[in-house]
Amino acid sequence: MKAHLLYVEDDADLSFVTRDNLELHDYKITCCDNGKSALDLIQTAAFDLCILDVMLPEIDGFTLATEIRKINQQVPILFLTAKSLPEDRLHGLRIGGDDYLTKPFSMEELLLKIDIFLKRRHLADPLPSGVNSIGRYVLDYSNLLLHLPGASERRLTQKEADLLRLLSEKRNLVVRRSAILEAIWGEDDYFLGRSLDVFISRLRKYLKEDPDIRIENVHGIGFQFMCPE
Repeated sequence: MKAHLLYVEDDADLSFVTRDNLELHDYKITCCDNGKSALDLIQTAAFDLCILDVMLPEIDGFTLATEIRKINQQVPILFLTAKSLPEDRLHGLRIGGDDYLTKPFSMEELLLKIDIFLKRRHLADPLPSGVNSIGRYVLDYSNLLLHLPGASERRLTQKEADLLRLLSEKRNLVVRRSAILEAIWGEDDYFLGRSLDVFISRLRKYLKEDPDIRIENVHGIGFQFMCPE
């Protein structure tokens, strides 16, 4: 089946060109020109990936992403924006976005990022699947759930689950930043490294109820996931 992408962009010319290119690469595309219409669609249809402009009429892209995450924790969200300030990018990641492309962007880069997301979600499975114990927590990777038995349950995004599983499989070992970025994001560059830091912060927050779990920075190298075997 064709992957179904939601593309939200209010620039009609850019939307036409991008949609045409994506359809030529065999994706099914649903387009919206405002955030409100996109939010209505999210509540009634299933998508494999959401591509959101940030500066949208009615509901902006950041607000739209926040609302999408209330409905669906798994679907990858890719922002397209003319905003290039690091704080804007990091804000998008903190509210649940997975990646960014700054306008003007190349179609080749957009297609590469889409391909990486869909392979990570549907095809790639480099680590054992199933249910893993992580200290007091239980990670149900197949269903993207993190349980604290008798207390709470949290739905993870695909990248959060991928990262937590990778770290838990390498527990108590130092894992290089470059290795994590290649495994989870598909490439190693500076901005993706900043994205990784945001995701590490999220995992620390999610795991804070178990004092025996720590994700330690190893300066200049990477991270060490400290957890009882």
